[in-house]
Order: sequence, then C-alpha cells, then structure tokens
Amino acid sequence: MNIKQAIVNRRSIKHFDSTHEMTESEINELMEHAILSPTSYNVQHWRFIQIQDKDKRQQIEDVSWGQKQVTEASLLLILCADLNAWEKNPERYWRDAPVEVQDFLLPMIENFYTNHHQAQRDECLRSTGIAAMNIMLMATGMGYDSCPMVGFDFDKVAKIINLPHDHIITMMITVGKSREDARPRSGQLPLSEVFITDSF
Repeated sequence: MNIKQAIVNRRSIKHFDSTHEMTESEINELMEHAILSPTSYNVQHWRFIQIQDKDKRQQIEDVSWGQKQVTEASLLLILCADLNAWEKNPERYWRDAPVEVQDFLLPMIENFYTNHHQAQRDECLRSTGIAAMNIMLMATGMGYDSCPMVGFDFDKVAKIINLPHDHIITMMITVGKSREDARPRSGQLPLSEVFITDSF
C-alpha cells in the first residue's frame, strides 16, 4: 500500500476483533517505524508503553469510560513523553554526527529548553503527535486498523503504569483488526476553509 492509500484508508476504529493477536515481529516492525519520526533537536522525547497485562488493560478500560477498544484491540499503546529528555545525556542524540555539528547543536539544546517549561511540554506534544501518525499510517500499511484516544482519565492511567514524575501521557492508540466498518466521514471541512495563503 502506498502512502496516499494509507492516508485515505486510515480511519479511527472503535470495534476490534478480540481474538486476533499481533505477532511480536509485527509489533516490533510497527514500533521500529514509529521511532523514525522526527523530533526537535533529535531529542526523541517519546516513550511508548504497550499494555499486555489483562488486568491492567481492564483497569485502563474502566478509567476510559468503558471503551471496549482498550481491551479488544490487539495492541494498546500509551504514548508518553519525557519532559526532561533534553538534559539527559543529550550528547547521545548526536553521537554519530561530526564533532563540529555536536559542538554547535548541544549548546543550542541547552539554550532552547533551559527554564522554558512551556517549550519542553509543547515539544513533547508535537513529537508524540508526529510519532502517533507514523504508528497509525504504518499500521494501515500493514493491514491493521487503529484509533487515537484521549477519552480517559490521564491521572488514573498514569498511576496504573507508574508514570515517572517528569513524564506526561499525551494519548493512547489502539491497533488491531476491525470487526466493524468505519462510519462514513462525518463532516470534513472544505480545504478552502483551512488552507490559507500568507495571512488570515
């Protein structure tokens, strides 16, 4: 499937075949492509938590207003981000770059993020959002369906997964085999309303 087909075919699926299991190889292939998504300064803030434990899945469904896709999907991913990734051995993000590039970029990372808490959080949201799209399009290309989710109690899910204090949850994604077709698109705005040239 080419990228154009994947974009057109990808829909948010709410009902999954609970009997279908993704192989470890498939999950690894999916996530290997997730981590190819870009991040500012290559900091790679994202952390992807797959929930396999059935009890944890049920706990998460319970704090997701009973949405069955949490327990029915083949794969449940919680997308998190490390707010302080920028200061945790940042040289590793550029270890394979020429020394002159490292000498230029590493101070820029420090200058950009130090005491800029909004920038730290904003970049975590941007980075995981981009990664989420990689995951969903790759899933479509692999013959799977997916759904991004924010309909859950973030604080309670954080407790269930023992989220570190300097991390945030940005969304969840379910992946699996659909057991119901997606509804027709419900109200796409015209391109002319959202695509603007030069200024409003």
